[in-house]
Amino acid sequence: MNRTTIRAAGMSASVFFILCIFLASAAGQQTSLQIDPAKTSVHFTLGASLHTVHGSFQAKVSVLQFDPASSHISGSILVDAKSGQTGNGMRDRKMHKDVLESETYPEISFRPDRVEGAVAAQGRSSVKVHGTFHIHGTDHEVEVPVDVDMGPETWSATVHFNIPYAKWGMKNPSTLFLRASEAVEIELVLAGPSQPTTATPQTQ
Repeated sequence: MNRTTIRAAGMSASVFFILCIFLASAAGQQTSLQIDPAKTSVHFTLGASLHTVHGSFQAKVSVLQFDPASSHISGSILVDAKSGQTGNGMRDRKMHKDVLESETYPEISFRPDRVEGAVAAQGRSSVKVHGTFHIHGTDHEVEVPVDVDMGPETWSATVHFNIPYAKWGMKNPSTLFLRASEAVEIELVLAGPSQPTTATPQTQ
């Protein structure tokens, strides 16, 4: 083997070694997705026989950790249940006392665990996110459609889904003269800063 062949073999080995290090490093990168309550909105719509009720909740400071390589996502999206309001004081008191029982169950949360579909490093993606929705003291397994927009240092996502609150054990606020739907529509718009982090090895 001549010197040229040896030199070429050595360069190839070096390039391969560097590539392996790069791939190992990239595989360990996660993205921290922070949720800024000032840029996040939680709106709900409840259909009724006489009129449609619109309202909102206030999100709380939350953080998600997303690993693009494995599609694993962790953390929580937290919402203040006691912040719910529809613009009608009497209706809101009934909602908190009889439906949400927010004094007893003051927090609503969604704990995602995996993403179905590919999330682009930059730009828009449409995926589904699986996880556990916690409301009124109980957990419910859900999978929701999510439109994600990833930027260099920020991110946003829009989620639309229904909560079958009556089926999940909460009281339907219907009266003799007003019939309310047994499911409420939710529009969740998340936004905040994002930054890469190093994945922590998981132990079995």
